Amino acid sequence: MAISTIPSAGITGGGFNFRNLIINGDMNIAQRGTSVAGLTNGSSQYLIDRFKWYEGGAPTYQFTMSQDTDVPTGQGFVKSLKLDCTTAQTSLGAADQNIIWQRMEAQFLQHLKYGTANAESLTLSFWVKSNKTGTYVVELYQNAPNRGLSKSYTINSANTWEKKTITYDGDPSGTINNTANAGLDVYFFLSAGSNYQSGTLATSWQTYSAGDECVGQVNLADSTDNNFWITGIQLEVGTTASDFEHLPYDVNLIRCMRYYFNHYTPDDNGLYGLFTAHTSSAGRMPYRFIVPMRDAPTVSSSTAGGFTWLGNNVSGNPSAIGSESLNKYSCTVNITGSFTQGYSYWLAGSTSTELRFDAEL
Repeated sequence: MAISTIPSAGITGGGFNFRNLIINGDMNIAQRGTSVAGLTNGSSQYLIDRFKWYEGGAPTYQFTMSQDTDVPTGQGFVKSLKLDCTTAQTSLGAADQNIIWQRMEAQFLQHLKYGTANAESLTLSFWVKSNKTGTYVVELYQNAPNRGLSKSYTINSANTWEKKTITYDGDPSGTINNTANAGLDVYFFLSAGSNYQSGTLATSWQTYSAGDECVGQVNLADSTDNNFWITGIQLEVGTTASDFEHLPYDVNLIRCMRYYFNHYTPDDNGLYGLFTAHTSSAGRMPYRFIVPMRDAPTVSSSTAGGFTWLGNNVSGNPSAIGSESLNKYSCTVNITGSFTQGYSYWLAGSTSTELRFDAEL
């Protein structure tokens, strides 16, 4: 019996077509946590993996973003992304703008054939629910040539899950470079000031023009009664929408870990790895990523004092944790403490400690 391996993002295999260009469209993976409050001016925040909150301008509204269990009935979903307006702003500034978006890696989009006469059409489908009815906009944006294409949809019934389908033409004049960098963005607009609504909605591919970006977009921030849920986001080649491609949880997680990995321990004294005291104050721990990351990540950690080093019949708390020798496969984690040079120690943690590796686009 042949055994299939789990494919990387964008590669067909493992018994699945991987037709969905969106990663984690069912909102199942949330490595960073399940809720973040106070999203407002200056906020640019991931919560649910691969989906980022972004605001522009200087808004005074505030939102809470969370992973929620309110989902459309009978569709196989168990999680959704929820936005709850907690501080309202009825009148937006001209430059105020708010989106949820996912940026897709360019090298996984070469089959779209952008920049040729054979450029493929794309169909976006998703489930959405809100008490705020009216017109919303979703834009496709190409990073390298600065080109955009926007389409609108309507939430017709308040507090009712509705499935939406939008088809976008391919772009024979665009370019998606064959790199591990940004290729195509999908912007779900939630509010937009007059700077982004002063023209005519760009329903055909064009050089980006802010005034044409999201004409007609409602203001989700105009009342603290407003909520917005979305799940089942699928972007696929063609002019029709197929049923959502439900991937196994582990496959979905592995695809997300290419861009972000949060190593935490499920209990106190959970182990992160073995390190050697390079000097009496500096430990070096080789660390190989479970999944090769998109690029050399940035590394951060929770408060160093929450970690523990153990060995040579002694223990202590690091004063700092850093990193060096970063690449997409591995790095060295540096632990600062009081050691016996040449001895080996374990780095342990608790339920509140994290090592975070971020290679998001």
